Amino acid sequence: MIVSLSIENFALIEKLSVRFSDGFSVITGETGAGKSILLGALGLVLGKRADLSSLKNKEEKCIIEAHFQIKNYNLQSFFETNDLDYEEETIIRREILPSGKSRAFINDTPVNLNELQELSNYLIDIHSQHQTQELSDDAVQFQIIDSVASNWEVIANYTLNLKEYKKLNSELKSKKELLQAVVKEQDYNAFLLDELLLANLKSGEQEVLESQYEKLNNVEFIKENLLKSLSIANEEQFGVLQNLKEIKLSIQKIAPFSSEFNSLNERVSSILIEFDDIEKELNQLSESVFSSPEELEATNEKLQVIYSLQKKHQVNSVDGLLEIQNDLDAKVVSVVTLESEISSIENQIAASEIILNDLAIKIHENRVGAIPILTSKLALILEPLGMANARFDIQLTPKETFYANGKDEIQFLFSANKGSDFGLLKKVASGGEMSRIMLAVKSVLSQYSKLPTIIFDEIDTGVSGEIAHKMGEILKQMSLNMQVFAITHLPQIAGKGKEHFKVFKVIKENQTQSELKLLTRDERVIEIAQMLSGSTISDSALNHAKELLN
Repeated sequence: MIVSLSIENFALIEKLSVRFSDGFSVITGETGAGKSILLGALGLVLGKRADLSSLKNKEEKCIIEAHFQIKNYNLQSFFETNDLDYEEETIIRREILPSGKSRAFINDTPVNLNELQELSNYLIDIHSQHQTQELSDDAVQFQIIDSVASNWEVIANYTLNLKEYKKLNSELKSKKELLQAVVKEQDYNAFLLDELLLANLKSGEQEVLESQYEKLNNVEFIKENLLKSLSIANEEQFGVLQNLKEIKLSIQKIAPFSSEFNSLNERVSSILIEFDDIEKELNQLSESVFSSPEELEATNEKLQVIYSLQKKHQVNSVDGLLEIQNDLDAKVVSVVTLESEISSIENQIAASEIILNDLAIKIHENRVGAIPILTSKLALILEPLGMANARFDIQLTPKETFYANGKDEIQFLFSANKGSDFGLLKKVASGGEMSRIMLAVKSVLSQYSKLPTIIFDEIDTGVSGEIAHKMGEILKQMSLNMQVFAITHLPQIAGKGKEHFKVFKVIKENQTQSELKLLTRDERVIEIAQMLSGSTISDSALNHAKELLN
């Protein structure tokens, strides 16, 4: 339940702080006094979007804070899920800054509006005149019957399975579209893949082949220069190798005389060893170089294949071709893989449909069982509200489609008068009848819902006299199970409240402000008398007001 509400710098309210009790509270005041402002402020605390027009003073921030007693409503899991501190008296604060930015806090922890809205669903039901028209919506009608049927746990399970079912169907659609595209390109991809496989490509192969081609294509020139080098190295009298040996022999003789000579000796020895290796390698290369027109042609052919494939696939390396080959291989193989995956998903969808159908049947059966309970309770409540002959015919039609809450379609049929045919509720019920029906619905739901608080904004539209008195009794009865607020213009309902608040306007420093006051017993008598007779209060109005309060 809401324990207290404080408002600063909001609309016509400069500063206001009020505490509420449990049970039934009424709020009255002249039209335009600011009752809707209170609801607007509370709406901000519950997560509605804000704008700068909400600020009374555009240079100061607006702060709205509400305290809720939640210890009896099993909300610990919500706080754990959202990583929030759980407090039995939870504080929700909303701030609107002059810049237009908005901030929200739950127990001093910053939260986003989605989290705030989710929590508000467990705290307050604000019923406005607009919501009375929503009684004709299928979604609202299902909410009513499912509350009586205690269907929420089954529907939650159904919703989880439906989400997975839709995900599987979406995945199946994507896989089938991909398969269709792959099959369409299958022949061409297979041709390209075969062409690449036939080339038998290897990473780094192109560089080796190009080097080999240059070697084979210039074999005579290479051979000539290798032999010339060997001749210079090994010429008997003036060959490089012979001259190096003689230099080494000469330096070796003087090496013991100084470190410099010894160092020269070591360097010449090193050169001799290295040149000896060079000579041997020249010999080996000379012997290995030979003319092979067949190998030259084969190398050239392989290179031309590589160059042609690179041009075709717009890459400049064998590695690029191999990457394309792997991609094509995956596409060609993916037909079989996709067909297998599609078959697996179809099996999962079939299994999911079995589960969904079982849950939908359970939901339907619970609804069927709840219909006579709901219709009889509604008729019982509406009888003293001047609708003694009101009858409901709630029809459920099972369909093949998986809807968000089962497989049923619903029709809420209504007849207000004896002998009249049933018709759709939204077509045959008048505004006053809809208000009374909505009150009856809320009264029934209060027996099943664990919602802490409900606020009725002029639920009494279109009624008066004894009917209004009966509506007040129903609201008072509802307050035995939950905290109930009623914003009303009817004295019959105002007299039923455990507490009575009045909204009124005052002029301070040439500024209009809205204020809220908890009335004393005597002030309530005056307020209700004014509601009965206007600004000029008669003795009979005072007496009638006292009777209503008694």
